[in-house]
Amino acid sequence: MNWRTIISVILLVSLTVVKALPRSFCDIEKRNGIGQRFSQLQEKNFKAIAMIMFAQYMQGGTFGKAVKMAEDITDLAKRCAAAGRDNPDCLKPLNRILLDTICQEENLSEFTDCCAKKNAERNNCFLSLKNSSRGFISPFKRPNAAAACKNHSQHQHPSPGYFIYEVSRQHPFLYASTILSVAVRYEEMMKNCCENAEDPTHNLEECFWRQTPKVMKPLKEDSLKQEHTCAILAKSGERTLKALKLAQISQKFPKADFITVTKLVMDIVNMHKDCCCGDMLDCMHDREQLLHYVCTNQDILSSKIKQCCEKPLLQRSECIVNAENDDKPADLSSHVREFIKDKGICERFAQEKDRHLDRFLYEYSRRHPEFSAQMLLRIGKGYEDLLKECCKPSALNDCCSRGEEELKKHIYETQSVMKTSCDIYKEKGDYYFQNELLMSFAKKMPELTSAELIKFTKQMTTIGSKCCWLSQEKLLPCVEENLDLVVGEICRRHLTHPISPGVGRCCSNSYAFRRPCMGKLETDENYVPLSLTPGLFTFHEDLCMTEEEELQHKKQEMLINLIKYKPQITLEQLTSVTAAFTAMREQCCKEGNSEACFVKEGPELIKRSEKMLSA
Repeated sequence: MNWRTIISVILLVSLTVVKALPRSFCDIEKRNGIGQRFSQLQEKNFKAIAMIMFAQYMQGGTFGKAVKMAEDITDLAKRCAAAGRDNPDCLKPLNRILLDTICQEENLSEFTDCCAKKNAERNNCFLSLKNSSRGFISPFKRPNAAAACKNHSQHQHPSPGYFIYEVSRQHPFLYASTILSVAVRYEEMMKNCCENAEDPTHNLEECFWRQTPKVMKPLKEDSLKQEHTCAILAKSGERTLKALKLAQISQKFPKADFITVTKLVMDIVNMHKDCCCGDMLDCMHDREQLLHYVCTNQDILSSKIKQCCEKPLLQRSECIVNAENDDKPADLSSHVREFIKDKGICERFAQEKDRHLDRFLYEYSRRHPEFSAQMLLRIGKGYEDLLKECCKPSALNDCCSRGEEELKKHIYETQSVMKTSCDIYKEKGDYYFQNELLMSFAKKMPELTSAELIKFTKQMTTIGSKCCWLSQEKLLPCVEENLDLVVGEICRRHLTHPISPGVGRCCSNSYAFRRPCMGKLETDENYVPLSLTPGLFTFHEDLCMTEEEELQHKKQEMLINLIKYKPQITLEQLTSVTAAFTAMREQCCKEGNSEACFVKEGPELIKRSEKMLSA
């Protein structure tokens, strides 16, 4: 199996087959037959996508098993395309045949319950088993540079077929098009670093060290975004995802008319439905069709995507998503008062509620690229609530006007929260800003482990470094849309291992209100504080280490334990305990035998700290 050839062909292939896709969410029984799909994609492309799907469903399976299954299912598809269209097996969709194949394997007890189910229930069961948690699958380890280049030159499996397999099973929700796009970047890295491998002046290890982040960072980001999208679809439903995409597309293409934008929104949502159901064949085809439409209609959509549309197929989507919003039409008014002042709004709201609300969201979003999509959804929900109230026969004459005041208040509060947070970040910097977040979230969510609290607050701090230096027009979309990803990750964690009733209420809330809800959480009153056991606070000579990053990590773990021990700790108490710890550390690190000093002074510090905390 020459995976390098497969990727090259996928870069060039155009999946321009006309189809009418069924749109019942995750109803895999209504998909196109395996033979028809093989004819559309051709052998190499079909085999690559089958490999990805097997690796994502059977995350614990070996590379050899995934290759063998992909080859077997490709051989079946090949026979079906040639002469087997009347064979019942040939009419089955790929997902069904794939799951049939897995269920026929021996020694796969983890799938027993799922295999006992049928049709869509079985597919949903398999989807529920996908695990993207860090540590569930050992991370992909880049092979020794010299060995990797040797394998690359001999076309052996680690480059890039094995890479596709590893990425697929570590990121089971990642779309096939993204995996193949990353594989192209991986192949480019191998080529760039290995072409001068025989040159003694060429530092192979340095080359890999420098280029690996360019491959892996976008992979992790895309995986998180795509899992987040699938979670929105599963938890909040198709209507919520449509509203989110309507706000985003209206901002990106403000010159496009309402009909065009709603067509794009439906195409995007249908694509995500196929991708989230694990149907990577339809997923790939949907994306290609969508990109074709966007790039052939640039004149009515955007002046900012011309260069994107000139890129290869797999790079085009990422480029368009990251492209700047198009300029607003010169004659676009700054307000949408016709949705408030018009005497016929209540009649339109009663007759075509959803379309009226969609048009409001479209008109408001295209006028406000400085707002986040989540905030626009909250504004849309506020408008719906306003009409429900103001269209009652008993409503006061100034009802809608009072709604406008509430809207201004919400916008001001949201912008103020983001600005205040960024001001704190700019003043304190990464480490101390993260400590502020740790103090807050360790009180709100003490049930999270220290590693989880550090991870989530580190992600929030990274958002500060990414967004807080942007202009006022770009600040809110950057901050809230990235925070939304972190909130989504916390909610998925709560779904598998419940954190607290407060977090549960926020995660069950309307999608757009989850972030403000978590921001307003107070100290978890139901949490039972940690007991002061001998192992809770330990001090050793490794506190004198020179590696600042590792020392900061240890300090943060101690901070978390301190708050878990005393959730009601005040800032004054924390400051006093921190000062006492710093003095002890400085004293012991000056001693010849620092370990002996910590053994003696550590218990004394704990006793003094207990008194400070009980004062």
